[in-house]
Amino acid sequence: MGKNLIVQRRGRGTHTFKALSHRYKGDAKFLSLFEGKLKGVVSDIIDCPGHSAPLMVVKYQDGRKQLMIAPEGIKVGDVVEIGRGAEIKIGNVLPLDEIPEGTSVYNIENVPGDGGKFCRASGTFAKVIGKLPGGVLVKLPSKKEKLFNAACRACIGVVAGGGRLEKPFLKAGNKAKAMWARNKLYPRTSACKMNAVAHPFGNTRSARKSKRKPVSRNAPPGRKVGSISARRTGRKKR
Repeated sequence: MGKNLIVQRRGRGTHTFKALSHRYKGDAKFLSLFEGKLKGVVSDIIDCPGHSAPLMVVKYQDGRKQLMIAPEGIKVGDVVEIGRGAEIKIGNVLPLDEIPEGTSVYNIENVPGDGGKFCRASGTFAKVIGKLPGGVLVKLPSKKEKLFNAACRACIGVVAGGGRLEKPFLKAGNKAKAMWARNKLYPRTSACKMNAVAHPFGNTRSARKSKRKPVSRNAPPGRKVGSISARRTGRKKR
């Protein structure tokens, strides 16, 4: 009898891999696309187990209420704006084509109107580095440069909670509870340390690095480990 991989066991939805999502406060994203500009007031700053950064509750003029990722320096009572023509100020949301080069931004949309997908973790930020005919060039926290649609929106500032990784967990139990809240498995075992039935890389005879080879995008779930559909392999030549 074999044993399912971790990715296969997660898909069964057992309690070992279930997150306490009923404790999450909600989705942190921008309002849907609309014409013009809208003002809102930060009514509260809250903590959500599903997000590494604190969230701010924004009440807009039209009565809508929205959760957004809070930037550093924001406080309750501050006025924020969303839409074209908004001021370049911390917490305001504008399209990338209206944000000056060199400005720090976060929660960048991948497609206009999706609410924000990139650069959402605590303490992270991206920088607008250029505007091209095909879009706006942004330098992400990974140092990679990505070309975004000019109509994609982003929030001005740096995500709050930047010192989160500087405080140690001290106890394994605290780490396990934090991972449980985020639907992560802890502790994580190295694949080459497993038995042969538990992982394609595992055996007790030798931890052979030659087994770590790229696999096809169409590989079955039991074999889809390692470099999945790699565009290139090997050390980069300088």
